[in-house]
Amino acid sequence: MDIKEIQSLIKFVAKSGASEVKLEMEDIKITIRTGSNDSSTPETTIVQQIPVAQAPTAAAPVATHAAPQEASAPTPSAPGKADDDSKYITIKSPIIGTFYRKPSPDKPPFVEVGSSINQGDVLCVIEAMKLFNDIESEVSGKIVKILVDDSSPVEFDQPLFLVDPS
Repeated sequence: MDIKEIQSLIKFVAKSGASEVKLEMEDIKITIRTGSNDSSTPETTIVQQIPVAQAPTAAAPVATHAAPQEASAPTPSAPGKADDDSKYITIKSPIIGTFYRKPSPDKPPFVEVGSSINQGDVLCVIEAMKLFNDIESEVSGKIVKILVDDSSPVEFDQPLFLVDPS
């Protein structure tokens, strides 16, 4: 189940007037609770369960990735860099997973620095729970910078690409 399916499920539950919906699949559990007084603001709880055999391999990349992310947090506050990047649009990861620039190891990358992109073009693939999710561009422009290395773990809302919309 990808992020768009989860978002549409949340909207459907909010419109239906149900106070609570639980969905359980093989490797994911989702509970959606809507407020009893105001159904326009649903409260969502998502619990993902990873099988025990996969837990050690999934935990290691996340732990090693936490330190570089903390180290990179202060750099955007540098005045020169913030001014340079402010004219660009940042494309961020919609999910947690492993970032891949290519559709498969023997194929070329989806995009390179300098590539022109249009809205709807596939920029990369993020693998989450053995599912490969195409990440499509929501803007048109030119790729200025690729911020993540191939086969690296990424977090939700982590910047992936800088795009010049002009």
